[in-house]
Amino acid sequence: MIRIAIDAMGGDFGPEPIIEGVVQALDEKDFLPILVGDKEQILQHLPQYYLEQVEIVESSDVIAMSDKATQALKRKDSSIYVAVEMVRNKEADAVVSAGHSGATMTLATLRMGRLPHISKPALATIMPSMSKISNTLLLDVGAVTDCTPKNLYEFAIMGEVYAQKLLGLRTPSVGLLANGEEDSKGNALTKEAFKLMKAIPGFKGNVEGSDIFNGTVDVVVCDGYTGNITLKASEGVASTILELMKINIRKSIPAKIGALLMKKKVFTQLKKKIDYAEYGGAPLLGVNGCAIISHGKSNAKAIKNAIFQAIAYNDSGVNSAIENLLTKNNA
Repeated sequence: MIRIAIDAMGGDFGPEPIIEGVVQALDEKDFLPILVGDKEQILQHLPQYYLEQVEIVESSDVIAMSDKATQALKRKDSSIYVAVEMVRNKEADAVVSAGHSGATMTLATLRMGRLPHISKPALATIMPSMSKISNTLLLDVGAVTDCTPKNLYEFAIMGEVYAQKLLGLRTPSVGLLANGEEDSKGNALTKEAFKLMKAIPGFKGNVEGSDIFNGTVDVVVCDGYTGNITLKASEGVASTILELMKINIRKSIPAKIGALLMKKKVFTQLKKKIDYAEYGGAPLLGVNGCAIISHGKSNAKAIKNAIFQAIAYNDSGVNSAIENLLTKNNA
């Protein structure tokens, strides 16, 4: 049975939505959740019926969102440190956290270690796309802000393998995010990365920001600085459009009637496309194990789906496939 260490104290709303998500996941899948954190608080929110289905590991410290990620290695009794250490020691198969993302990435990278031939890990996220086959995988979205061309090449390999193993794409297409589609476009970093990425079978060349959403490619590669800004800007645009729609619908009776008629077929599907809770979290690719990093505002549904993502990740053999491909390419 797969064992998942869950940072029960991470997240903006404390342990309640995290434990509720664990309970929802247990109702649908067979796994062993290892809840790490303040045992007294965990028991307050865990229904008695589920007591025998979970394991609780005590930790007395919590890394707050306002704390510096560099403190994570020193705070060995924090819930996220203990959870990551369980994966390192093979006491758990994956870690899921909605807590301090910087601390989680730091600990997963340094304590779990990197895969062979991986110089830096990458945080990958699913972006909504017009494609009927799959959404777009964007990486890196925040793990490595200052990248080398080699880093971007490795990100492309990891993204391609992840799209094959987890998104079910036989031959995923890969694009390099730049300020134009022409081969000559980009900055010094992307121009050098372009040369390396030409050796990847699925590489389609440079893509623009709009290509993330229009289904042109399946995987988009960029440095963590650019990716994080792209992600946050996209989230802002999506929430603004939805809010503007609500405001304008309220102003018109015909619009209200139209919205009511479209609620089930249009708005429900739209929300499903752009709601982070549908995807659960972002995998940190390139580490020796499985680390799923969820949004700080994650609700129970998001935590449930993050757990499902961790289960799928472990079942997929994605890490072995990344190792094999990089070994082959570096031979």
